[in-house]
Amino acid sequence: MSKNRSAAPKGALGRRIRDNWQLYAMLLIPVALTIIYKYIPMYGIQIAFRDYKASRGFTGSEWVGLEWFQRFFSAPTFGRMMKNTILLSFYSLLWGFPIPIILALMLNQMRFQKFKRVTQTVLYAPHFISIMVVCGMIRIFLSPSGGLINLIAGTSIDFLTESAAFRTIYIASGIWQDAGWGIIVYMATLANVDTSLYEAAKVDGASLFQRIRHIDIPELTSIMVLNLIMSAGGLMNVGFEKVWLLQTDLNKATSDVIAVYVYQQGIENAKYSYSTAVGLFNTVINIILLIVVNKVAGKISEDTSFI
Repeated sequence: MSKNRSAAPKGALGRRIRDNWQLYAMLLIPVALTIIYKYIPMYGIQIAFRDYKASRGFTGSEWVGLEWFQRFFSAPTFGRMMKNTILLSFYSLLWGFPIPIILALMLNQMRFQKFKRVTQTVLYAPHFISIMVVCGMIRIFLSPSGGLINLIAGTSIDFLTESAAFRTIYIASGIWQDAGWGIIVYMATLANVDTSLYEAAKVDGASLFQRIRHIDIPELTSIMVLNLIMSAGGLMNVGFEKVWLLQTDLNKATSDVIAVYVYQQGIENAKYSYSTAVGLFNTVINIILLIVVNKVAGKISEDTSFI
């Protein structure tokens, strides 16, 4: 009897594979690419614990244990890099997370469709501009000689040499560039809301804010939680490209982050083991944050009494 029970699921699985073999065949290439480019390279993580020499290979290099981690923790700039990385990520999440939600809710209430489409295009467009172009625009707008900001303010300040201004520049430009993608996701979710709910709410005398609170926000809760988990999982991953392109010797007090340090040590100084150890430390912190936020968000999403 037990054999028949155990055989049934296997038989059902076999039938599903036979009936949908085209779908499973389509999975082969992405699964193979994931294994080749994501999992197999993990074999190289071991150089974070070795004094890696290319001539000796992975296994031939001397095992040094946690030496590179200890060296990183005792580096003179360790505290500054951790602080800058955490603050840039935290403030980017603090401001960048709610703004797309607010804009999506506002756009969803617009009834003048032509103006709505124009507004959506204006908000979406920056997402498709490359980081290099964005940084070039920032440098032009903030130029002390002829920059738009200085022309409007009547000043000649070189903002990119001001440590106090770097975080604001980084976060504001990030919101401007990335908010459009968040709006697309939230607008797609709101498009699935049954319009009869709005009509019924109006009949009951619900105000605009009451309709948003009791219809729109509950509809967005699941995608909001998912986006929060994904964002928190990359909290230590400050965008290397933008920091690298906007960093100067005079703003390093606030722009010196772990991602740039890994590039400098690994690519410029060829310290492969050391840079791998630093990158691995960064990844482990992200994994821990992802697990913690996932647990917390799961508990919050179960209790929707606050909505």
